[in-house]
Amino acid sequence: MGNRTWRCLAVATALFAGVPAAAHAAEPGTPCPSSARCADGQLTDGTPYAFAKPSRWNGAVLVDLDFAAGGLASPLTASLLARGYAVGGTTRTISGWNIARAIGNQAEALGRFEGAFGRARYAIAEGRSMGGMVAAGVAQVYPGRFAAAIPMCGGLGGAVGQWNQKLDTVFVLKSLLFRDTALPVTGIPADVPGTQQQWLSAVTAAQSTAAGRARIALAAAIGQLPGWGLAAGGTPAPVPDDRDADGVEQGMYLALAGGPLPYLGQAVSSRRAIEQLAGGNPSWNTGVDYAHQLTTAAPAQRDAVRRLYERAGLDLRADLGRLAAEPRVTADPAAVRYLERGIVFTGDLRIPVLTVNGTGDQISTVAQQQSYGALVRRAGHESLLRQTYVQAAGHCTYTTGEQQAAIDRMLTRLRTGHWPGTEPRTMNAQAVAVDGVPGRYLAYTPPRFNRTYPALSRPAG
Repeated sequence: MGNRTWRCLAVATALFAGVPAAAHAAEPGTPCPSSARCADGQLTDGTPYAFAKPSRWNGAVLVDLDFAAGGLASPLTASLLARGYAVGGTTRTISGWNIARAIGNQAEALGRFEGAFGRARYAIAEGRSMGGMVAAGVAQVYPGRFAAAIPMCGGLGGAVGQWNQKLDTVFVLKSLLFRDTALPVTGIPADVPGTQQQWLSAVTAAQSTAAGRARIALAAAIGQLPGWGLAAGGTPAPVPDDRDADGVEQGMYLALAGGPLPYLGQAVSSRRAIEQLAGGNPSWNTGVDYAHQLTTAAPAQRDAVRRLYERAGLDLRADLGRLAAEPRVTADPAAVRYLERGIVFTGDLRIPVLTVNGTGDQISTVAQQQSYGALVRRAGHESLLRQTYVQAAGHCTYTTGEQQAAIDRMLTRLRTGHWPGTEPRTMNAQAVAVDGVPGRYLAYTPPRFNRTYPALSRPAG
């Protein structure tokens, strides 16, 4: 791994959940834009907040988990202010993986905005990564304070489901490739950078062998990672043809260990942070059938696994049998309850929600969007939800225009009481009109999320 990639990973480690670099592109203290009035300060728990309100305000304010960590200097903020939106929010520096606190902080921050500038006509919870999860949480917890939510690249399987999914991936890698090593699956030690390096080095070495590539493909398919990723420098690899087993596997490997925010690096750093806050391990795979989970993977990934196993001279059925026989990981019930107190998505919407997710997002995997949508439909509130997808590799790698398009569509929904078009053609036309960059929205159906929570079974203690 090059120095540039490792520096990016170190930044992501410090930020716990891998919020996109663009959200932290400037240091706090950026001057207030000349066309706006600004207010900042600290919430009750010491969390910084900041807001900017344009001189010609359209009555809408966006509240974002990560705005106060440099959002004033972002191109999206400039675009929003030019269109009349007020924009602002908090940081995650104090709340971290205390999702319930982060959700409450968004409501408190909105109160600070309205104390400074007057009541907003439309308060919209919006954010990326953990900010996307928090925005969806705000919609569920504070429908009386907020008018809408726009979660982008958020872990909408919820924290419990998301971390069970990550456990699946790491457990399969450990069981089939690194069983006799000290690489941890849970119980992450204090030396987070060292542990990340050990995991990434081990997977990189395995990628150099036919057997390693086959088993990496199996772990990634079971864990529902994308078959497309970012190279070390952060540039997207070509989208592989579904019939190209090597290309699909290379994409899964890049999702695991490539780019500035590899899946394995974030899986180590955030699990350590969660275990420290929760006082134990909140994830389990008791009762999980990994052979069945493989059958629900994307067809191109299943095909790649089969072909790579044949080429390596390995017995796929035997490896699935090994996984079935491997001792399972049990959860600490108190740690599960900690994540549950953060947010468990129920689908019980009272305000409109528009989600945006990249098809090649290795951190907030796209299958989690299916779980959220299914819960909303089961609760009978599908009329309040629209879900959109962008053909983008990496975590939260949207253009300014793609984000502005989603926000503008939501404002139209709030003003008219009816959903405007959110189909790809319309979204892409909206996006390119903002910054001249072609939009990448596409028609997409995500796979069924394997770890929807709550599920019928509870974790074994």
